[in-house]
Amino acid sequence: MELTIETFRQQIDAAMQSYDRHVVCVFKTPDDCLEAIERLMLKAIKAYENRADGMRHGIALDKEITIMLSQTENGPPLCGIYFNLHTPYSREHGGHNITETRTRAGANPSD
Repeated sequence: MELTIETFRQQIDAAMQSYDRHVVCVFKTPDDCLEAIERLMLKAIKAYENRADGMRHGIALDKEITIMLSQTENGPPLCGIYFNLHTPYSREHGGHNITETRTRAGANPSD
């Protein structure tokens, strides 16, 4: 069975509906997201088709999207499209909105 982007069009369409409805992202417009998903799908298909013996997955990702193709017993592989959500409050992104507290609660606080 030849795998193409169209093999996984239903999953791509479902991911785009979720993106349009639920995901807030300043880095990708919906058109950019669709383009990225299709580009990553081609990479995931290539990784899946060229995987080593005993391996069951083909994975492709960028900073915002992960695509995983998983081998099944018969038929086309399962397809998972994940949005890598992050927050501007994390330390990884500069932690501009994080303030450190200087006091710690003890196990037995004094009165």
